[in-house]
Amino acid sequence: MFFHGTSQINAAGHLEIGGCDVTDLKAKYGTPLYIVDEELVRQRCQQYIAAFRASGLKFQVAYASKAFCVMAMCRIADQEGMSLDVVSDGELYTALQAGFPAKRIHFHGNNKTLEEIEMAIDAEIGCFVVDNLVELHLLNAVAAEKNARVHVLLRVTPGVEAHTHEYISTGQTDSKFGFDIGNSSAFEAVKLASEQSNLELLGVHSHIGSQIFEVEGFEMAVQRVADFAQQVRQELGVQFKVVNLGGGFGIRYVDGDTPLEVSQYVKAITDAVKTHFSRWSSELPEIWVEPGRSIVGDAGTTLYTVGTSKDIPGVRKYVAVDGGMTDNPRPALYESKYEAVLASRANEPVQETVSIAGKCCESGDMLIWDLDLPKVNTGDLLAVSCTGAYNYSMASNYNRIRRPAVVFVNQGESDLVVRRETLQDIIGNDMVPERISKQAVLK
Repeated sequence: MFFHGTSQINAAGHLEIGGCDVTDLKAKYGTPLYIVDEELVRQRCQQYIAAFRASGLKFQVAYASKAFCVMAMCRIADQEGMSLDVVSDGELYTALQAGFPAKRIHFHGNNKTLEEIEMAIDAEIGCFVVDNLVELHLLNAVAAEKNARVHVLLRVTPGVEAHTHEYISTGQTDSKFGFDIGNSSAFEAVKLASEQSNLELLGVHSHIGSQIFEVEGFEMAVQRVADFAQQVRQELGVQFKVVNLGGGFGIRYVDGDTPLEVSQYVKAITDAVKTHFSRWSSELPEIWVEPGRSIVGDAGTTLYTVGTSKDIPGVRKYVAVDGGMTDNPRPALYESKYEAVLASRANEPVQETVSIAGKCCESGDMLIWDLDLPKVNTGDLLAVSCTGAYNYSMASNYNRIRRPAVVFVNQGESDLVVRRETLQDIIGNDMVPERISKQAVLK
């Protein structure tokens, strides 16, 4: 397993993250356990801010909270000078409860409800990213009722298909998100938005996908957005003050993944902005981006305890852990690949190839196929790397399994930021109506 951030093998042969031995974390917090390397998270935030400062452009770097949204993470994003993206009332509420400044919150989503829009306007958030005409009219109407004027970006699809899984590719023409630049819909949306009395159109938002390892897609998106900006300036007299170029910057999950350094992504984007926008305007727009995975993805590790095993001679050996698709659905959803290490005996030589199975009642609940490990025993600890993004946030209670705890580790200290769910939590919202309670039991 590749060791990210502060992860290393200590003198006892145990995996250590943030100066904390994972065997001690298991004893204190149990498993499954999400472990977040706080130092690496802060380092990534700082790298984005530094790279944009070096460009000389005005900018905002917004942490995409959908990747991992808990109050402690929102607080860190604020401390590191980030803005914040949210896509639901739950994420907005989390951010506000964490004390995140509302003016630096951007609200995304293709189907914002009336209640969400009202909540966000009342909170006086910084910007709405408008996805469709229904939302545009609703937002203007609600803002008028509240005697408010709200900032908006229009989400546009630039017709750029990133080299990524089809479910996380969003910049192509055939997408559920946004207004298409390739036909008249984006142009008409700009015209309509600029005419609304309670909306202030700042510019456009473009996101081409996720887990992207090259810069060509971003450069092409910048060119198409710049051409579109020139068109609306010439024909509508509308000047974009802000261009949000989304996120999607990749991380290394397994050998063969080849992400660039943060500074390389940022330089490619900002150089493209300077090149294409300066062709027709001396005033360059403020650039926003919204990294999520690349902030927290490889800072997260999930710790499991090995349970049962099943050896099928001539086929494979299954090793089951005490978690699975309930805490990491990505292999089932996207066929995502992961690396892992036997965290309690990390220095021992490889002796077998096993496949790591989850405990859910699903044949598809497999975390890793064909993993080389020392001889695996019941009670061993297995650490799966790069689980910081879209693992906790997509976790479920399938099979009524409780969601894991989350701890932040830094310089030898561990802090619980999300407690492990209890059995009472599982039934906490359940009710048995009186009509059913009084129903006689069949003998």
